[in-house]
Amino acid sequence: MKILLTAGPTREPIDAVRYIGNRSSGQMGAAIASNAVDEGHEVTLICGPVTVEMPDVTKRIDVETAEEMRRAVITEFPQHDLLIMAAAVADYTPVSILSTKLPRHDTFALELKATPDILLEVGDMKQSHQRTVGFSLEIAGNLHRSRGKLIRKKLDLIVYNPTETMNASNVTAVLLWPDGREERPDEMSKWEFARLLMARSVELFSK
Repeated sequence: MKILLTAGPTREPIDAVRYIGNRSSGQMGAAIASNAVDEGHEVTLICGPVTVEMPDVTKRIDVETAEEMRRAVITEFPQHDLLIMAAAVADYTPVSILSTKLPRHDTFALELKATPDILLEVGDMKQSHQRTVGFSLEIAGNLHRSRGKLIRKKLDLIVYNPTETMNASNVTAVLLWPDGREERPDEMSKWEFARLLMARSVELFSK
């Protein structure tokens, strides 16, 4: 298959030197990419500013902001069979960005706006032969939020991922399908989970 994979965080600039980010390292994306390559798939990796080594893939596109990731995904998705959106895209970005370094002040108010919802846009352009898989990083127990995202974004599979797994070596995730099915694998390494996720993603094409 031709797989489009996103990995890592995004950085949303505040001024010439500062940014809003998150603690995602890209470890899960690296594990998925490695498994996909090992299984012989063509992988296009859209990569935020990761802090882990990424495997060699068919094509790599480096981005920094949520909007840059959005443009890359929208451009590349039509040429791919499967999108796995493993990146931790920032939910907010500054309304205005200073071109120079902001001087230090005792207090500083920052106005934010929501970043584009990439998977929501992809859901509207997805063709019948394509499948999409998303991740939902949530506070423990918030499965209902993941189910809501699954339906709203027209995903074929979503991974409920508790916040404790960010930057951790292991993951305790739940896989959710639109028909109500769910799978609760035992805690496992991210590499083992990536192998399981690839198997479930391939199964999406048998229906």
